[in-house]
Amino acid sequence: MMPNVDPRQLKRMMESMGIRSSEIEALRVVIEGKDRDIVIDNPQVMQIDAQGTRSFQINGDIKEVDKVKTEINEDDIALVMEKSGVDDREKAREALEDANGDIAAALIALKGGA
Repeated sequence: MMPNVDPRQLKRMMESMGIRSSEIEALRVVIEGKDRDIVIDNPQVMQIDAQGTRSFQINGDIKEVDKVKTEINEDDIALVMEKSGVDDREKAREALEDANGDIAAALIALKGGA
């Protein structure tokens, strides 16, 4: 913001120049990249419309998550299915993928402990 300018006055000035802004209530923002994701928790998202272009300004708690593909083998899937009591093979695979191959974490997630 500009110093010594009332936020309402600034908004009126922007609207007079054809710039409109509005806040978007968001719980989380994820920017998916090829090698990593950027996750923004507790975001404050402003949508800005100016000259036919829509842009977003995002503030919040930012963390970067590298994408690492973990090999999930059939024995691990079978073990997770057996120990968790889940009959759906795809659900067990997804839990393992979400847990980066960590069998214990996948079991906890499937049993509702996560």
